[in-house]
Parts: sequence; structure tokens; C-alpha cells
Amino acid sequence: MIKVLFLDVDGVLTDGTITYDIYGREVKRFNVKDGYGIVRAINTGMDVVVVSGRISSQVEKRCRELGIKEVYQGVSDKLSFADRYLKEHSLTFEEAAAMGDDLPDLPLLKRVKVSGAPSDAVPQVKVLVDFVSRSPGGKGAVREFIDFLLNEPSNEK
Repeated sequence: MIKVLFLDVDGVLTDGTITYDIYGREVKRFNVKDGYGIVRAINTGMDVVVVSGRISSQVEKRCRELGIKEVYQGVSDKLSFADRYLKEHSLTFEEAAAMGDDLPDLPLLKRVKVSGAPSDAVPQVKVLVDFVSRSPGGKGAVREFIDFLLNEPSNEK
């Protein structure tokens, strides 16, 4: 059974576009359907952990709105991070899922029980993962993956 879901941000929770307003502040767009999926996962008892290589106050704000308590930004080695996180929470990679879209996500995606990617992920990721959404990153891909995880009785590869 999947007990924890690791999510990348740029290209997964967002479309990967970096936009700045006239004051130089970064602006991110999040999908409401993804948000509902995340809330649904949390309500079923799944831990949702956001892990990003970048740092953004918008990510913190959106995660707070959704009830995500575990938000880690500026993480360069997501696999090592996940290993530590799982040990601290007495979990294993067999109880973990992850969604990513690019090469830095590959080591983690290779280790978790169930892996997913948005439809616009890089080819090296899409050929490796267990699930590829119909939607691109930031456009409902996370919702599709969570629906897949919650509807898959055994969550087996």
C-alpha cells in the first residue's frame, strides 16, 4: 500500500514556466484539479511530500492551502532526501510513490514502488515510469496520478 507520495513542483504541479511580474517576483500557476486530488489523497491517509530543487514562496502558500505539511525546497538530491524522510517516518520505498518530469527526478522515480510522469515529461522519464498521465504538468497530471494510486487496489508494478 502506498503511504507517501513525493511530488516535484516545476513541470509537475506547474507547467514548468517561470514567469516574473513587473516587480521581478516569480509567479506560478497551479491547477485546481491537482489540488483536489492532493486533498483527496491526504484525506485517505496518504502523506503528500513536495520536494523541489527551486525555492518559491508561492509553493509554500499553495501547499498550506491544500494542507500539505511536508514541503522541502532547494533539494538537489531527491533520492537521498527521500531515503532520509522514509527512515525518519519508519517507511520504505515499497510504500512510496513519486511523480517527476525531468532527469533530476530519475533516481527517485527508479526507487519508489509506483512512479508517474506528466505527458510532457522528458522521454527518458516517460519510458521509465509506471504511469504517464494524459495531461501535461500543471494541467491535471497530478490528479490523474493520484486517481490511479487510489483506484489501484494493490498498487503493484
